[in-house]
Amino acid sequence: MQTPFENTPPIEVHDMTVAYHKKPVLWDVDFSVPAGKLIGIIGPNGAGKSTLIKAILELLPKASGWVKIYGKPFKEMRELVGYVPQKESVDWDFPVNVLDVVQMGLYGQLGWIKRPGKRHAELAFESLKRVDMQEYAGRQISQLSGGQQQRVFLARALAQDAQIYLMDEPFAGVDAATEKAIISLLNELKAKGKTVLVVHHDLQTITEYFDHLIMLNMRVVANGPVNEIFNKENLHRTYGGKLTILSEAAEKIGQAGGVSHDR
Repeated sequence: MQTPFENTPPIEVHDMTVAYHKKPVLWDVDFSVPAGKLIGIIGPNGAGKSTLIKAILELLPKASGWVKIYGKPFKEMRELVGYVPQKESVDWDFPVNVLDVVQMGLYGQLGWIKRPGKRHAELAFESLKRVDMQEYAGRQISQLSGGQQQRVFLARALAQDAQIYLMDEPFAGVDAATEKAIISLLNELKAKGKTVLVVHHDLQTITEYFDHLIMLNMRVVANGPVNEIFNKENLHRTYGGKLTILSEAAEKIGQAGGVSHDR
């Protein structure tokens, strides 16, 4: 399905460096991604995966470089970008119910002054139905399980009806049923021409879940279609000496035809 920006990359990052206390976390990051794909972002702990997402969203300052969304600065295109944060970064004790959380995804349409009306509540409820959480609309978010909380934040992003979705480890800590529901939803978004970037850690599901991959370790090690770049050489370049167990996973996937081995 075509998008309104067919000939422009959804996200371009150029020479971006991000530092904490003058120590670089991302260094000269440079890439673009194709439209209408499910894109995984992988790398070891401390590689800067969450930092990359937050820097694209301008939640963190950049020391240098730039990010463009469909060829324009993020601040001009923010309504086209949906975000699902890590569960650990959310204050689950905040006194708000499930439906209110989902309606927060509509503030880009409403502005911060107007209150959501009946139509917005209906949109939020429809988004909850898409993640099978409509029965919990009036429940306080702290009373939900981890998987249910993740579904609520997915519903909030869906309510926004963005063109690009950035998701920071949406599969972390969820049960098998929720993981299956999430990947089904991501494929639904892709079928509608949306572009979805997902920070991910389970290498054994890479070839099953994603079309495109960004392999990151402070710098971009590789960026391209999964069947071209997800191989042992790039895994070792990305994970280094931490790859003992991951190599076994790569071997297993490779034997199933998913990983191109070193030539």
